[in-house]
Amino acid sequence: MQVKAGDLLQKINYPSDLKKLKEDELEQLCQELRQYIIDIVSVNGGHFAASLGVVELTVALQYVLNTPYDQLVWDVGHQAYGHKILTGRREDFHTNRIYKGLSGFPKRGESEYDTFGVGHSSTSISAALGMAVASQYKGETDRQHVAVIGDGAMTAGIAFEALNHAGIENTNILVILNDNNMAIDPNVGALKEYLTDITVSKPYNRFRDDIASILAKLSAIGPDAYNMAQKIEKSIKGTLLKRSNFFEALKFRYFGPIDGHDVKHLVKVLRDLRDIPGPKILHCITTKGKGYALAEKDQTKWHAPGLFDKITGEIKKIKFEKPQPPKYQDVFGHSIIELAEQNLKIMGITPAMPSGCSLNLMMKAMPNRAFDVGIAEQHAVTFSAGLATQGLIPFCNIYSSFMQRAYDQVIHDVAIQKLNVVFCLDRAGIAGADGSTHHGAYDLAFMRCIPNMTVSAPMNEEELRNLMYTAQQDNMGPFVIRYPRGQGVMVDWQRPFKAIQVGKGRKICDGEDIAILTIGHIGNEAVKAIAELNAEGYYPAHYDLRFVKPLDETLLHEVFKKFNKVITVEDGCLEGGMGSAVIEFMADNNYKANVSRLGIPDLVIEHGEQHELWAECGYNDQGIASAVRNAGIKTNKHTIAS
Repeated sequence: MQVKAGDLLQKINYPSDLKKLKEDELEQLCQELRQYIIDIVSVNGGHFAASLGVVELTVALQYVLNTPYDQLVWDVGHQAYGHKILTGRREDFHTNRIYKGLSGFPKRGESEYDTFGVGHSSTSISAALGMAVASQYKGETDRQHVAVIGDGAMTAGIAFEALNHAGIENTNILVILNDNNMAIDPNVGALKEYLTDITVSKPYNRFRDDIASILAKLSAIGPDAYNMAQKIEKSIKGTLLKRSNFFEALKFRYFGPIDGHDVKHLVKVLRDLRDIPGPKILHCITTKGKGYALAEKDQTKWHAPGLFDKITGEIKKIKFEKPQPPKYQDVFGHSIIELAEQNLKIMGITPAMPSGCSLNLMMKAMPNRAFDVGIAEQHAVTFSAGLATQGLIPFCNIYSSFMQRAYDQVIHDVAIQKLNVVFCLDRAGIAGADGSTHHGAYDLAFMRCIPNMTVSAPMNEEELRNLMYTAQQDNMGPFVIRYPRGQGVMVDWQRPFKAIQVGKGRKICDGEDIAILTIGHIGNEAVKAIAELNAEGYYPAHYDLRFVKPLDETLLHEVFKKFNKVITVEDGCLEGGMGSAVIEFMADNNYKANVSRLGIPDLVIEHGEQHELWAECGYNDQGIASAVRNAGIKTNKHTIAS
């Protein structure tokens, strides 16, 4: 479906075209840009509400700044759809998040206007500060550096670290706080309450309306007048807010809050701020989902709704005649409640992803035992460790790629102390359309090298439940359960809990001449491959390892005594992953076999649907079948499943 841009928008290919518009035309452009995003996302899918909330801010920034010379860094990259459309990618925007199409996030390799790659949150201030210091060093004193941080990103520790540093560097940096009180779910924490206090202070809001332009004019008169005005303003702010300003305590000039949907006023303020030296922060109040009533009303639901009818608001769901397997995240969400009802020690923790990982179910059912700690993965892990020191059993649910941000805490605060923290790593393996920043490619490798750690992966929903049950038993220590994004394979999944022996794999089917070793959900691709191979006269054995640490050495001895051809399959990186662990075992025990490893190669894998990327990496059912055929093993007898 071809979506036509509005009269003004279709004339704009780059910001240089935007600058040709009169200021009175900017409001119409904003309406057209917002409608274009609605039209495209409704038929192609993608993130939705976040970009609608920054349309006016996007237009104002590109109108005032001299990008790409001026450095504009977007935080939480799904705010940047409008930015992409205005910077040379409008005609290709329908390919957003589609295999081989545009990335759903800013990406340096895609456009010179994307100054910094952003998939995870809260990196913008650090990156922009680095750019600003570099410009200062090179003598580029006229260059602007702007970090747009929002959608909950200010709750992360790295954002505070960057603010703390930026305040002492006299660089030309502007931080724009897009304050919509939302991440994917509502923001949490004391900072949210602080910002709310500022936004509802009526005397302060009356005072701040013209302060930016006054200071800009005074700076032109001379430093004495400017410095005096700063002192007066700071005194009045402190009186009106009845507290010191957090940002100004970090030596930032604070401006706002202002209406983030008044594009003309935004243009005026941004022009004034260009002339004010030093680190500055502009506090903009916006509405996530602005301009689409349903998204404004339910911002979590419309964060990334999938395909929908833009007129009726009906989100299009595929309808099935038969019951379908649940998503792994929902199996986790329901199972942790069942376990918590049986074991009063169990607690739930997530860093800002309660709906994404389905911990929101426990937060509703047991609000005093489930915690959203904000976009703060490091804190989530060490907070969990603190709970564990007191005899509680925290289930810390973090997306696999986000766990990378808390690796030191896993080692230092959990593993070394042998604390029973259960790490449930959602979105492990290929994550899909979110792409390279979100693939959980490395967890098997980086977790299995840590002492005292148990690392497991369920092949189906029942296995996930049983691993969760196993992990909360006595003296389990640090325990990882990793599982993928999306559906499992069992309709009848809610079965009684059973303990699994730690380090014990299982044989799925016996076979001749060649063995396939899998771990996790991707083992189901091997099951499909074997069914196809059996029809052709190939009968490989199939083993589900379940654990990459500790390995089932009894099972591996059986494999290497019987087979001299082995294929390992994992939805994770080949370097250091399950296949590497198997080869290490083979070498340590003096076995000789031809081992072929299938998994994510030593490459950055871009975005696409899971099945497309599994195929690209060669470990979907067809890739597994091809690996068996290439081994040249074919028999005439069928070995039945054990």
